[in-house]
Amino acid sequence: MELLFEDEYDLDLELDYVEEAKKVIEAVLQSEEVPYEVEVELLLTNNANIQLYNKEHRGIDTPTDVLSFPMIEFPKIGAFDFLEENDYFFNPDTGLLPLGTILISKEKVVTQASEYQHSIQREYAFLIAHSMLHLLGYDHMDKESCEQMEERQKMILDSIGITRTSH
Repeated sequence: MELLFEDEYDLDLELDYVEEAKKVIEAVLQSEEVPYEVEVELLLTNNANIQLYNKEHRGIDTPTDVLSFPMIEFPKIGAFDFLEENDYFFNPDTGLLPLGTILISKEKVVTQASEYQHSIQREYAFLIAHSMLHLLGYDHMDKESCEQMEERQKMILDSIGITRTSH
């Protein structure tokens, strides 16, 4: 797995951003049985910048915690076989499967960790797991898909020892 990482906001969350992200991304890939080596972009930013992206791409003029920009539209969750039908999906230089981009507001990580009464590490990991599931075709547009996504997120984070009560 290749992580393309950028931190454009000078707020120290006292985490090893890259190592934490890789641990969560690998757990998601393993849990979802992704059969390819992938690349993921992760951009850490602030509320003002994520608000601009949110307005431009979703028409919502407020800051949000995380945005996901998938590179692939999966016909259904867990369906990877269609990818082999066309080399188009794979990066010709690396052979990796680019899943997409994750944007996280570091300010939201801090406020939501406090609001939900768990650690900054847990909030950061949760947002990455949540976004990775979006990059793999999950959504939360109805009650059933929302519950499915919540269940997957909890199972993935539990599998790497990052629980709601971990600090």
